[in-house]
Amino acid sequence: MARGIPRIGGSRLILCLSTLLLFATTGCISVDLFGRGGAAPLSESIVRGDAGPKILIIDIDGVIAGASATDWFLGGEEIGMVARVREMLDLARADDEVKALLLRIDSPGGTVTASEQVYSEIMRFKKERRIPVIAQLLGTAASGGYYVAMAADEVQAHPTTVTGSIGVIFSSMNVVGLMEKLGIEDQTITGGEFKDAGSPYRRLNAEERAQLQSIVDDLHTRFKEVVSLGRPGLGSEDVARLAEGQIFSAPQALKNGLVDRIGTLEEAVRLIEVKIGVDRSRVVAYHRPNEVRRNLYMKTPGTSPARAGLAGPSTSLAPLSQMGLSRLLSRPGFHYLWWPGLGN
Repeated sequence: MARGIPRIGGSRLILCLSTLLLFATTGCISVDLFGRGGAAPLSESIVRGDAGPKILIIDIDGVIAGASATDWFLGGEEIGMVARVREMLDLARADDEVKALLLRIDSPGGTVTASEQVYSEIMRFKKERRIPVIAQLLGTAASGGYYVAMAADEVQAHPTTVTGSIGVIFSSMNVVGLMEKLGIEDQTITGGEFKDAGSPYRRLNAEERAQLQSIVDDLHTRFKEVVSLGRPGLGSEDVARLAEGQIFSAPQALKNGLVDRIGTLEEAVRLIEVKIGVDRSRVVAYHRPNEVRRNLYMKTPGTSPARAGLAGPSTSLAPLSQMGLSRLLSRPGFHYLWWPGLGN
């Protein structure tokens, strides 16, 4: 291939001819411009160190969802977090040089099922490989983000971490008042008393609320079970007290036993080196060929909330993406998610 010519195969630039006055007919041309190689196998990069056993770093970054996200303009599809984590763990299973796993978590959570799937994949990997798994919480590691951290042997929070939010949310609203003002009437026909429970077109009655609450309660119970397994030093009463949806600063989380220590990402690496009994190690990251990982602090583009249009609450005050929130909530569901205002 000639130097400077973009490779075909990856993200595509969609040129809609209907927007160009030079063309009288409507149509679209799909042209590969950047070649991100979304379907290409994962590559490995060393992001820290030059000798010793490998420590694999995996990002749990942004909203945790099973579905892939598609960029409507560039046309590239980004693999969902569940599939990506599974792919990385499968690659690590085949590499005997990988002696530890470092989860770098910066997530406000996500769907109940995706959070459970990521957690289960890590638990299965840990059981099969029998290597240390350490979770490093960064800016936000709340709700589903904390749920995933419970798969780790130890949890370390950054000094500025916000974590907790152990709870479940089912978000719904009704627009009945607005419909009445506009003279709009719901004519939905159902077969089953609870079939349209939570519909925005009518008010939720007491029986429906109780039925939905029972599901939320069951999912909340599962969350507390996961926390109890991940934090064996906490009694059931402690977990119940800490699982009311409240968030905690790093010092508060440490005081309440939700994390083991406060430290930086570099300190997490050193902790792992001590655990596996080495003075030197190679921290590695898996990524697509055209994604770049040069050091511990660079994120894998495929899990970036900004690229997926999913910006969440964080201590860096990143702007809230309403497009991202709409994408997450495009399907009805229950969420392990800290997103202030979601239930309003």
